[in-house]
Amino acid sequence: MAPEPAVVSMRAEVPEALLGSMRSFIEAHPNWDQYRLFQAALAGFLVQNGVQSRAVTQCYVANMFQR
Repeated sequence: MAPEPAVVSMRAEVPEALLGSMRSFIEAHPNWDQYRLFQAALAGFLVQNGVQSRAVTQCYVANMFQR
């Protein structure tokens, strides 16, 4: 069995408008939560900006297409 990937906790200050939009999205999409949304957004940003990491790409795809 493969070991669990390392997880690091983060804290970030975000503009109120961004937080409000995030909450609205999560309320409208109950299969998403703040952790999944943040992981998908961060991984998507990194992939779109040239980060070539299989682990990052897998994180992005897993979060985008999770049921």
